[in-house]
Amino acid sequence: MIVLIGPMGAGKTTVGGLVAARLGTSVRDTDQDVEAAQGRTISEIFVDDGEETFRALERAAVAEALATHDGVLSLGGGAVLDPGTRDLLAGHDVVFLRVGLSDAVKRVGLGSARPLLLGNVRGRIKALLDERTPVYESVATLVVDTDGRTPEDVAEEIVSALARKDGS
Repeated sequence: MIVLIGPMGAGKTTVGGLVAARLGTSVRDTDQDVEAAQGRTISEIFVDDGEETFRALERAAVAEALATHDGVLSLGGGAVLDPGTRDLLAGHDVVFLRVGLSDAVKRVGLGSARPLLLGNVRGRIKALLDERTPVYESVATLVVDTDGRTPEDVAEEIVSALARKDGS
């Protein structure tokens, strides 16, 4: 299994699909799992039930996916903040898709409806990057910079790096 982590705008969902296609495997996104199980969007969960409820749902979705999925798994941006989730990632190939502030803002958009970006989008993205980057780096077995690169280039770097690591 290959697990993709990183902040919003890093390209986890897009790159995950490309990596899975190159490897001939399936891709799964835990944010999509939560939405499917709840029958509503993450934004709705945040508004209706709060972030704490969402994080509990996310933690359960990540644990279930790590136990049952063997392809490429994309985690939500905040999933690795949970110590239990970080523990579950041990022993997996965990790829941190690093993105800078400028590229993250371009990809997410200033009119974003993401619940953690209400208000000053650029300022919130910067704060989240500053807060979370050390956590992403602490669990990653591979760090790939995405700034100024196509998703295809990023996917190719991941596949090549993991093949070298595995001696293939």
